[in-house]
Amino acid sequence: MTSATPTLDPKIFSAYDIRGIYGDTLTDEGAYLIGRAAAQYLNVPAIAVGRDMRLSSPVLAAAIMRGITEQGVNAIDLGMTTTDELYFAVGKFDYPAGVMITASHNPGKYNGMKFCRAQAFPVSKDSGLTDIRDLAISGNFATPASKGEISQHDVTDAYVQHVLSFIDVSKIRPLKIVADAGNGMAGMILPKVFAHLPCELVPLYFELDGNFPHHPASPIEPENMEDACQKVIETKADMGVAFDGDADRMFPVDEHGRIVDGSMVTAAVSNSLLRKQPGSTILYNLIVSKSVPTLIGELGGTAVRTRVGHSFIKAEMRERNAIFGGEHSGHFYFRDNWYADSGLIAFLTMLELVSIENKPLSELLKPLDTWVRSGEINSTVSDAQSKLKALEEHFGARAQSVDHLDGLTVDFGDWWFNVRSSNTEPLLRLNVEAKNDTLMQEKRDEVLAFMRA
Repeated sequence: MTSATPTLDPKIFSAYDIRGIYGDTLTDEGAYLIGRAAAQYLNVPAIAVGRDMRLSSPVLAAAIMRGITEQGVNAIDLGMTTTDELYFAVGKFDYPAGVMITASHNPGKYNGMKFCRAQAFPVSKDSGLTDIRDLAISGNFATPASKGEISQHDVTDAYVQHVLSFIDVSKIRPLKIVADAGNGMAGMILPKVFAHLPCELVPLYFELDGNFPHHPASPIEPENMEDACQKVIETKADMGVAFDGDADRMFPVDEHGRIVDGSMVTAAVSNSLLRKQPGSTILYNLIVSKSVPTLIGELGGTAVRTRVGHSFIKAEMRERNAIFGGEHSGHFYFRDNWYADSGLIAFLTMLELVSIENKPLSELLKPLDTWVRSGEINSTVSDAQSKLKALEEHFGARAQSVDHLDGLTVDFGDWWFNVRSSNTEPLLRLNVEAKNDTLMQEKRDEVLAFMRA
């Protein structure tokens, strides 16, 4: 046994990944320790390593590979990849584990890591991340018989062919598509994908730049979608799309420059997939619009409601052999992608649907979108659990149903709300949906007033 002086902040380990400020809470030495701990805990012969374009990603990747190899495990250096490309590499090439160096949508000073096992199975707090944390902090590493080796593997071309396999390329019409990469990894992968399509790609911020000079690569905030929306209108494009920093999440824009939310992406992708694989099971998290399970049922599919979060959804998709899972947050999961999420596959599926139907995106979505949503609204509270209990006592008695699948969901028939606690902050997250805009606004304000009293 060897022991190292801990140089690792345990708070960078969250429910699903590792995230910290580079040079402060996340250091090169910390990455080295995490690499050694992951190699020992996962007990595999090799770990694939991908990284995004952040300024700190090359040195963090080098540090974690140094830790992996010093623990006697081989490291496969994939170079710069998207997060879903890392999942693809692990699944396609039967690598026993993988780690992606990224902080996703966070500002440039942040970085982090996402781990997975064979077949892209996620490593979360409940499936090993806590053990890796504790081992890295303790420094109690076994001494290996020999060092591992580093090899390189560029999977980009194979990944491009994989995502294109989800659609019939011959049916794609010559549409004009605005794409905002936010200076993130989509700027690397989109030109390679669109080289195989007859579409005109109008690029926004495709230059890889970890400083994010134009806007944060976080399309879930509407202000970061403004450039894409305006460019669609300005160029009279058929569709637009914006990706987050590691390009695993995406938000589309219709031909009028209006943002399409995660619920309607889930509906559109479900529509497309159920035509190809009728009778299949599709999962949706409990924040997704009621329009989605209604549509799935009408198309002859089986709709299953789940908790929020990729580890829950991926596990339940495997259990039920579901072909697809959708979240309101822009994460979309595909069975034939090792149950991993891919915003790119979801976007290509929508592109195919628009092409086959030969209708504008807004016209395709209009009959599917029969509810009005508030979007997620955060409120700071001193005691989240007490507030949830008070909300249930106040609203629950008059409701048609109350459940605790994830936080508190209270359903009145023509409107419903869900309130969930944040995993990392003293926040409650509210989502409200109603049959019309007037009712939604009224009930949203009523619930918010109670929460914030």
